[in-house]
Amino acid sequence: MKILITANDITIGGGVERVVCNLANAFDESGFEVEILSFYKNNEKCPYILNPNVQLTFFPNTLDIHTKQPLKRLFNKTIYRLFVAWKMKQMFKDKDIMIYNCYFFPYFKNKNTQYFKIHHQVFKRSWTYKNKLFDSNIILTSKQLALWQSKIKNVQIIPNFLTQIPDTNTNLSQKVILSIGRMSKGDEKRFTSLIEIWRLIQQDKSLQEWKLHIVGEGEGKQELEQLICKQNLQDSIILKPFTKEIEKEYLNASIYTMTSKYEGFGMVLLEASSYGVPCISFDILAGPSDIIEDGKSGFLVADNNLSAYALKLKLLMYDETLRQTFGKRAKEITKEKFSKEKIMQQWNTLFNSK
Repeated sequence: MKILITANDITIGGGVERVVCNLANAFDESGFEVEILSFYKNNEKCPYILNPNVQLTFFPNTLDIHTKQPLKRLFNKTIYRLFVAWKMKQMFKDKDIMIYNCYFFPYFKNKNTQYFKIHHQVFKRSWTYKNKLFDSNIILTSKQLALWQSKIKNVQIIPNFLTQIPDTNTNLSQKVILSIGRMSKGDEKRFTSLIEIWRLIQQDKSLQEWKLHIVGEGEGKQELEQLICKQNLQDSIILKPFTKEIEKEYLNASIYTMTSKYEGFGMVLLEASSYGVPCISFDILAGPSDIIEDGKSGFLVADNNLSAYALKLKLLMYDETLRQTFGKRAKEITKEKFSKEKIMQQWNTLFNSK
């Protein structure tokens, strides 16, 4: 079976791009012939390791649909997208399956090809018609299923997976709390809320030995630094750059915190859980509730309730036994639901059902 997986730009090193590479490698290891098509190439090479048999192709001369010139933008988002769909139909007539992870759509199709789309973001009503072009729409979490099924019939849940579940667990006696994410101007990860939660925590003198490590980069970093200084929290909040040795960050933490406005899935929660780190998150539209069992492997808090979040976080900080119990269950969940073997079974079932 020949599979093509698309990506907007495989060279930028984002979360979607990592998922694409992991999926391509897993399909290759399952005996499929796999090719990745990247529409853009802003960097010299893909930052993630691909198996030798996985072919990487770049679409020739893709136009920038994000141009600020109104007429070019209109052309690139209408006529040009039709051209791309037609060109793909000509280029990949031999593919049995195409899996889209981008903002292009199969307006022109090959008769013997199945077309799938993985949705890494929350439901977009404006894309309802275009999503009906796919033989199956893959969503990552169950929380959105009812909304999707009210608009589209061909919907499947297949979550992301961990390429490997580590044998090691973190030492949960460490007084370190971890959060990872891009520090954007729009503050999608709501690190400003996390800083306010931490200010509430630091009012408890018995918890002042604890440190909050926020790992990430982005154009919003300076504003976060200013806010931390304004709140006089610079001794207890440490901003750290992204690192390829992210395992060390998980192993140095006793609790993982997420305060995002939204998540397509929440891969960092899954990674933290795989090291036996209990997690706490706002119960947002998608992602966390599929990974965290509230009161068993971590805590889910009503969205944007900062005081309730601080109280739950303090419970975990006070009680190492509770952290051990939650961390053990968190690791069990990763093995039960998110191993590569489990998720590949779901993909094979989907392929064989069409």
